[in-house]
Amino acid sequence: MNSSLLFVLVIIYLGLLFFIAHFAEKRKSNFLVNNPYVYALSLAVYCSAWTYYGSIGVAANQGLEYMAIYIGPIIIIPSWIFINSKIIKISRVNKISSIADFIALRYGNSRSLSALVAIVCMIAIIPYIGLQIKAISETFHLITETHQSSNIFFDSATYVVLIIALFSSYYGTKYVDASEKRLGIISAVALESFLKLIFFVILGLFVVYGVFNGFGDIYTQAEKLPDFASKNTINGLEGGFNWFLMSMLSMSAIFLLPRQFHTAIVENRKEKHLKTAIWLFPLYLLIFNFFVFPIAWGGKVLFFGKNVNPELYSILIPQKFENTAISVMVFFGGLSACISMIIISSISLSIMLSNNIIIPYGWLNKFKVHSEKDNTKNIVNIRKISIFLLIISAFIFYKYLILSKSLYSVGLFSFVLIAQLAPAFFGAIFWRRGTYAGSVSGIIAGVAICFFSLFLPSFSEHFLLSNFYNSSFFSFFNIPYLSSISQIFFWSILINAFLFLLVSTNTISTYRERNYAEIYADIDDYIQNHENSYIWKGTANISDIQKILVRFLGDKKAAQALKIFNLKYNISDENDTADSRFIKFSENLLSGRIGTASAKILIEGVAKEEKITLPEVLKILEESKENITINKQLSEQSHQLIKLSDDLQNANEHLIVKDQQKDEFLDSVAHELRTPLTAIRATGEILLDDDMPADLKRDFLENIISESDRLAEIINDILYLDKLETGNIPMKIEENNIIETFHKSVKPLFHLFEQRNLHHSEVNLLQAENFRYDEQRMIQVFQNILGNALKFTNEQGMIQTKFQVKNNYLEISIFNTGKIIPEEDLEFVFEKFYQSKNQNLRKPVGSGLGLAICKKIMLAQNGNIKVKNKEIGVIFDIYLPIKGSINELEEFNKNIRM
Repeated sequence: MNSSLLFVLVIIYLGLLFFIAHFAEKRKSNFLVNNPYVYALSLAVYCSAWTYYGSIGVAANQGLEYMAIYIGPIIIIPSWIFINSKIIKISRVNKISSIADFIALRYGNSRSLSALVAIVCMIAIIPYIGLQIKAISETFHLITETHQSSNIFFDSATYVVLIIALFSSYYGTKYVDASEKRLGIISAVALESFLKLIFFVILGLFVVYGVFNGFGDIYTQAEKLPDFASKNTINGLEGGFNWFLMSMLSMSAIFLLPRQFHTAIVENRKEKHLKTAIWLFPLYLLIFNFFVFPIAWGGKVLFFGKNVNPELYSILIPQKFENTAISVMVFFGGLSACISMIIISSISLSIMLSNNIIIPYGWLNKFKVHSEKDNTKNIVNIRKISIFLLIISAFIFYKYLILSKSLYSVGLFSFVLIAQLAPAFFGAIFWRRGTYAGSVSGIIAGVAICFFSLFLPSFSEHFLLSNFYNSSFFSFFNIPYLSSISQIFFWSILINAFLFLLVSTNTISTYRERNYAEIYADIDDYIQNHENSYIWKGTANISDIQKILVRFLGDKKAAQALKIFNLKYNISDENDTADSRFIKFSENLLSGRIGTASAKILIEGVAKEEKITLPEVLKILEESKENITINKQLSEQSHQLIKLSDDLQNANEHLIVKDQQKDEFLDSVAHELRTPLTAIRATGEILLDDDMPADLKRDFLENIISESDRLAEIINDILYLDKLETGNIPMKIEENNIIETFHKSVKPLFHLFEQRNLHHSEVNLLQAENFRYDEQRMIQVFQNILGNALKFTNEQGMIQTKFQVKNNYLEISIFNTGKIIPEEDLEFVFEKFYQSKNQNLRKPVGSGLGLAICKKIMLAQNGNIKVKNKEIGVIFDIYLPIKGSINELEEFNKNIRM
């Protein structure tokens, strides 16, 4: 394909991403803001070029080992509902915008620890970004069949990287508060995640069914290759250890990679979105990897004996069959994977570079004297420059250090290095005894091992991994059956965790460390009043702190923030004494802009803090926890009393309504009884006339009989309803065929349907038709409901009955296109004293007790009946429990009534 044309297509594609991000930021539609699928798809930034290309290379060269990188996340992701939910709460109340802030805040809000974590992240991720640039460049030249130029100005990847840098710097620095949600970026990343999956699936289908005749054909031909058997097994117990360690490595990466922390934690809008993410993201990974192995073996079969890079099979295969469309599609899928990773990683690293290194170690004093406008401009510019520096550093890595490296090896280097944060990270939320000294010791030791055993051998020709392990000192630690990466990960994380535990248990926590240890561990207890859980003792003036806030928020926002604080804690505006709550409130306002450590330093500059002993901290925290517990109990009791009061008021209003309805009903019954009696009497008086013709006399006698039957029906319904309420009518519960019972009910009504030109249809979704119920009573229920439908459905209307099983009960829905029931009447339809306010001009024939009788019959069978309006009619839902224990039936009935 022509290189100029492909470059134009790349520019158009990047322009589309610009447009989507701009549209999402501008419109901020509820569909995007509150969409759990957008959130879940953004997490697929995990699938970078390493997944798109590297996994195929690993599957071809090392067999099933590639799966460990995805099995780990799939296994651990369900725990997000507990772990990530906790991390999200901690980050939200403390305005945390990066993993460096998260770890450093827990261990005393230390500037040095936050800088250390930021440096580790940059060392680990910059080569990883370089890997994405390498993938873009190599696949671009492969598609266009051109050669890479040593001159960066003639390399297309240079210009693609510059455009990505512009995109990232613009949308990544749109908010000065780094903890703000970047809807534009996340929407674009979600779209890219969707596209790269679709393109990869299309490639898989092309290889499996376009090039080969299905999966069986691929594996039949692959069986002839000499290494097929060895690469389709995990190689016994020894291989199992490698699998286990690689899975543990990927488990930690899904939490610790800066891009994953940013998308999963910082960009989370609602905790409930995790419920969607914990099934959709693993499903995404499974679908993505479904075709990796077939593509890898298909490539090995097609290119057997040829010197080609297996990581590029995804493009080489369609190229071999001259299918340019598939090749270009795969290229854009890989481009999507690379761009997503570069954008999110550069944004998250730029936040750490600015907030944890540049600002706390060089700009704080300048911020104290500059105006809010200047400070905002400087912060944004620092982040923009940071993004450019990071991406250019990655470009240098690509050009001069990793050009000959495989995607897989560079990816694993990043994973192992970032895993050194694991003991301090997980210790932060699960272990109160962890200290600053322990976390720093562990991280430095783990990174040092990675540096000497992994970084230097990988990026320097003067250091070889084999020589390193065969040296007199390190040969002792060599475990023969572990791969080099597994071995380095094992020893580095073991020593890291050991030092973290050892040093932490032998050092005393500062009061600030213990304070945050309690908050992190018990965030659910402190989240409602998190400012109250912050311990601080000293003297400070609100006016002095407000001056600091004005430097970053401006006069208007600072005054507004102060007003909110005073209203929240019922503090007088004249009060100028700052307490611990205001100190924490102020630090949070600054944290998103300059980081938690810098915010603490600025506030300390205008406050005189007194040291607090550890026993005092524990006492205050205990009292705080007791107060929180008491407040929670009082709040719950208050809610219960309010609910009880509302229930009583509703019950009283209901009784008044029922009483009114009862009066109306009695009047109606009296009227109904009086009407046939009056007719009978009047007809009887007429019959006294002896000269009346025989045929006319016959008509009057038939009228007497008809009115007598109507009178008997009213009286019988009243008596029958009374017996149902008192339980004097036993239910004959037997197993019957519900469809046959319904047909018995509807048969006498068919001629009435025909007379009124009503269309009746039946939908049967049942697999089995036998259920336990009283058949005669069910016939009565069906006929009452269908009789109502006949009364209120206009001619040429429709009645439809549907049978289906849902959640342990049989649901029978009878829909008619008649007049809808007033919304205010819906809850009273089945009341025995109910009379609709929406009757037709002519009062329907009947006693008016049919629906009340239906309700009682269904409740007597542990079932229920409900009614609701549809757009063009009314639907009655009849519920019968599928046979089970008495407790199950009672629970069913309770749920149906709710």
